[in-house]
Amino acid sequence: MVKIAVTGKGGVGKTTLSGTIARLLARDGYDVLAIDADSDMNLASSLGIAKPPLPLTDYKEMIDERAGEAGGMFKYNPKVDDITDKFGVVGPDGVKMLVMGTVERGGSGCMCPASSFLRALLRHVVLKDSSALIMDMEAGIEHLGRGTTRGIDLMIIVVEPGMRSIETASRIKDLASGIGVEHLAAVVNKGNSADVKPKLAELGIPVLGEIPFSAELMNADFEGKAPLDSGLEDIAPFVEIKDRMLEMIEGFKDEETKDEN
Repeated sequence: MVKIAVTGKGGVGKTTLSGTIARLLARDGYDVLAIDADSDMNLASSLGIAKPPLPLTDYKEMIDERAGEAGGMFKYNPKVDDITDKFGVVGPDGVKMLVMGTVERGGSGCMCPASSFLRALLRHVVLKDSSALIMDMEAGIEHLGRGTTRGIDLMIIVVEPGMRSIETASRIKDLASGIGVEHLAAVVNKGNSADVKPKLAELGIPVLGEIPFSAELMNADFEGKAPLDSGLEDIAPFVEIKDRMLEMIEGFKDEETKDEN
């Protein structure tokens, strides 16, 4: 079982990476759940899903019933094991998808039922050994303040050549360590990794791979098509990133097993 969160500065291509990796994992035989945790909610097109599900936060009565308590209290572990089947959709390659939606009372101090419900979902929704959870996070670092990425195996930061993207990666690393996210890696999009690898090395963030600038990818984005459905001829960079990602996670788990023994 693997849990991945994909993040980065706005416009760097994290949604394209999230949707493509999700489908490649499904083709490898994983039972994949892709969660759109971005307030812009664009993951469906990257997955090739024409009609995405409604955001979970739209089901206010259900959330209040499961996560709320009398007197304004909330349940820390609300029931979530049936959420994917009831409120998700299944897309190409069998990828299941959920949309989280926006918690209106967001921020690091939010302890409302919706926040409790969504955190429980991310902790418990994927249980099978052959499962993979891919979360397309909102741009920037706000999600780290809410702690919705606790318990993931790897946080992938998508960067592009330029110091603003590197600065965002640096802030993400600093905040991630504060909420127990131990493993980070980067994917370089729209440029040559040689331009940013030294900066990422200074931050201690390894590079999984790079996605060269592609007119085909850009056209697919304009047309609202998934890269894998757009006639993209060279998917090798995505496959290599996916394979390297799995190798890295396996290495982390081997190290943890050794430490436990």
